[in-house]
Amino acid sequence: MSLYLIGDVQGCDQALGRLLQTLDFSPSRDTLYLLGDLVNRGPASAAVLRRLMGYGQSARCLLGNHDLHLLAVAHGIRQAHRSDTIADVLAAQDKHAMLDWLRQQPLAMLENFEQQDTLMVHAGVLPSWTAQQTLALAREVQACLKGPELPEFLRHMYGNTPVAWSDQLQGADRLRVVVNALTRLRFCNAAGEMEFASKEGAAGAPAGFMPWFEVPNRQTAHITVAFGHWSTLGWLKRADVLALDQGCVWGGCLSAVQVQPGWGRSVPALIEVACEAAQQPGSHQREGN
Repeated sequence: MSLYLIGDVQGCDQALGRLLQTLDFSPSRDTLYLLGDLVNRGPASAAVLRRLMGYGQSARCLLGNHDLHLLAVAHGIRQAHRSDTIADVLAAQDKHAMLDWLRQQPLAMLENFEQQDTLMVHAGVLPSWTAQQTLALAREVQACLKGPELPEFLRHMYGNTPVAWSDQLQGADRLRVVVNALTRLRFCNAAGEMEFASKEGAAGAPAGFMPWFEVPNRQTAHITVAFGHWSTLGWLKRADVLALDQGCVWGGCLSAVQVQPGWGRSVPALIEVACEAAQQPGSHQREGN
């Protein structure tokens, strides 16, 4: 049995198929952990969802910002963007099955791989959150996604404020901070205040801000955190922070790592397949909102 973590697919089903062939993946034997942004910007969002649904418990998937965007568009809360490629899902006869499956997926997972706790999120974790707190907050959002209040939740999900977490937050503000951290975060400051305008690599941090995983005294620094979302970041070559979005949809690679003995103590090997660009760089590139 093999376990694999995979970065942002974003509707690139052919690339996902090639990666799974490279991994010699068998759903009867192996397990995939996909780190969110399953859909959008690539040419075959519906095919990706059908493939992953068909794998059952052998494909464990997180929600990313593009997956939440699909739910918002499907419920009439947001208009599709010009660069969106989710029409194949919205027009499909099995649309409701795909959307219902999507809303059941979590925003965070914690697994013990080879004696090392590994927290998986799409984007980031606020520095004051422990792994267990991250899971608990993610479950609050998931309860809204799975419940009858989904349209109301989606209606209030968007926005950049509050910029920081407080245990006193309630209602829509509380849920919005959780969603923003887990699906949009790149930079924050030492006080945990999030910044959403900058989408460059780590060297492009705005004054006073830093990559979320570089904040001193981060409460998840003692475990491995795996995430996607940040295609301009690149492969960090670290054992404690695994950044797996290598820009497949922009003509980069679709990437995976395999859980191996020594996980959490040595840098895993990156397994990649080259991808044809489904989107050209432009004003919408890697917008991640």
